[in-house]
Amino acid sequence: MRKKLAGIFVTGMVFAAVSTGCGQSGAETATTAGSTQAESKAEAETTEAKTEETAETTAEAAVEQTEPLVVYLNDFDAIIPDLFKEATGYDVEVVVGNGAETMARIETEGDNPQWDVVWLDSMPSINSMGERGMLMEDLEPENAKYLTDYYQEIVPENKSYYPTGAHAAGVIAYRNDKYTEETAPRTWEDFTKPEYQDQIGMADPSVAAPAYPFVSYFFEDMGMEGAQEYFGTLFDQGLKIYPKNPQVVQALASGEITIAALQESNAYGMINSGEPISIVWPEEGAPASVRVAAISAKTDQPEVAKAFVNFLLDPETQQAIIDSGDEGYFEPSAEGAEPKADRAKDAKLVYADAAWASENEGEIKEWFADASAR
Repeated sequence: MRKKLAGIFVTGMVFAAVSTGCGQSGAETATTAGSTQAESKAEAETTEAKTEETAETTAEAAVEQTEPLVVYLNDFDAIIPDLFKEATGYDVEVVVGNGAETMARIETEGDNPQWDVVWLDSMPSINSMGERGMLMEDLEPENAKYLTDYYQEIVPENKSYYPTGAHAAGVIAYRNDKYTEETAPRTWEDFTKPEYQDQIGMADPSVAAPAYPFVSYFFEDMGMEGAQEYFGTLFDQGLKIYPKNPQVVQALASGEITIAALQESNAYGMINSGEPISIVWPEEGAPASVRVAAISAKTDQPEVAKAFVNFLLDPETQQAIIDSGDEGYFEPSAEGAEPKADRAKDAKLVYADAAWASENEGEIKEWFADASAR
């Protein structure tokens, strides 16, 4: 917390009455002026002392931790605890798991949550938690003022979670030793072309955190029947499903597939490691996986939890995460933080409405699981 001590400026106003024949008026005026200046100085010193006392009281009132704040997350576990400790003095214990694992853990704990904060790129699932009263509401972090207009719109009406950024849940990644810019797919509709039969892979929306936001965008945009027809065509043409994006990377690297709908940090990571991979950001947009932070309604560390969410919205925090490595390929939510220099400048992200995606999550995942098992 940055504190600014305002300076106090006191101006003495001296009014002297001048009357004819009063030889002592000058002396009286000087006496009055001296008295006023002394009083002003005393008043300034008193005000300054009170300001210092208030600052000391505020510092003493800081929450004293008896145990670390427990944060459930699926990325950035290697750097977040140290960054938060440095920024606030508070300790964090992170519990890492993919989206499905983390949500399953939360559901199992039920009315006895072991977590204080959840920070995942699973906005529809977290939105559902908010609708069920599992999240603290009416959060108003000071650093929310840095959110860009795009991300201000994502904050729900009940203010139960805040976006810390978004990445492409899927860009088009292809082997450039197999395709050229002219022969590679340029749009999502191109995936249905016969020449790409048995060549395409993606992560499982029931397992990988970014994969459900990816498919839910198509289901909202195309309508349920339209998306079923689209993905049905891909399945008929041999679409391969892998548990998570790292397995998609392995399949793409080995040549088992030559095209993928691949989460962007994995795609850029392949390029950085020297794999013959090129990326296409479709003009119509890449479905986004929005990472959001929320606080348990039953946390016994509300002030520390609020400090953690506020910390995540700080442009300096987001920049530090971006600069930390390949996981840092995402669009920050805070004005002032800049994406990685080699990330596409014209990257367009689109996303499904969180409430809609949450409401239809079970049906979409069930259909997808049935279709991929055929």
